Amino acid sequence: MPAEKIIQVLLADDQKMIRQGFGYIIGLQNDMRLAGEASDGQEAVEIAGKVKPDVILMDVRMPRMSGIEATAEIVRRLPETKIVILTTFDDQEYIYQGIRSGAVGYLLKDEEAESMLAAIRAASRGEAVFKTGRAAQALSRVAQTFGNSRREAGPDGSGILLEPLTEREKEILQEMSYGLRNDEIARKLVITEGTVKSHVHRILQKFGCEDRTQAVVAALRSGMVR
Repeated sequence: MPAEKIIQVLLADDQKMIRQGFGYIIGLQNDMRLAGEASDGQEAVEIAGKVKPDVILMDVRMPRMSGIEATAEIVRRLPETKIVILTTFDDQEYIYQGIRSGAVGYLLKDEEAESMLAAIRAASRGEAVFKTGRAAQALSRVAQTFGNSRREAGPDGSGILLEPLTEREKEILQEMSYGLRNDEIARKLVITEGTVKSHVHRILQKFGCEDRTQAVVAALRSGMVR
């Protein structure tokens, strides 16, 4: 039986005490390892290039390069790395810019430690984690920005879906864009979780994506979700 994958995590925050606190919590987990720490955005880009982490917890306001700028650069260089914006600000503009830069999640620093750990695990599985009070508005704004065209693009923003989505698949994709899990989507749409899983599998096939985050980001950037 294969060993459980250890999630390599990079912490990027200009406050040393924050890095130490989160690093300590991460170090206690059996399925995670602290792969590195960065005190600003530029250092985050440099260290990410060396350690190639699975997940990065990225602060927004940092010297030399902001977390938003660093996110965009890391996503460009390391598309397999998942970035969760971690900040004290429940600000729609930050969420909006984070999504546009390629972040797969947005988490507030005053959340419980378990929420942070859950976000890391969800991001490593390719799930979107946008749970703050202003996330829905920001997601809608991203869709409007990219969605004036009705074109159905692939993950790189330029291709065509391998096969058109059904109305039910579009409905499920919309809920995926809000970060809902399969069981939550099932309850909301009053269908079985197995049915949701089947639709999600088909959505990934039609986008040519390996995980749901790639599909959600492609959908947001092409305006396929509201």
